[in-house]
Amino acid sequence: MGSRSTHVTVKPWGTEEIWASTHHSVGKILTIKGGHRLSRKYHRVKNNTIRILEGSLTLEVGPLSPGASVEALTLYPGEAYYLEARTIHRFCADEGGVVLLEVSSQGADDSVR
Repeated sequence: MGSRSTHVTVKPWGTEEIWASTHHSVGKILTIKGGHRLSRKYHRVKNNTIRILEGSLTLEVGPLSPGASVEALTLYPGEAYYLEARTIHRFCADEGGVVLLEVSSQGADDSVR
């Protein structure tokens, strides 16, 4: 039987709510305050899928290879994006802030900033 509780962590940029956690995956809701952005990073093995719930997100994304460029995409409510392991990415909230759903494969914290 699963747990019905959630865990909310307050961050300088907003909040991170873990609403599901199993041996295989983690579900989070990230609320990012307007004008804030998270660290640019990639994951060694973890895959993420995000879906915008409210607001708009500027997603900086690019391949992990020398000399590769990072592009900026704007995502709106209802839009989703799959981030494969070893993809450089950064979440940037537009002025009104953004709420997004993130589902990722479970594993050790393998973020590289």
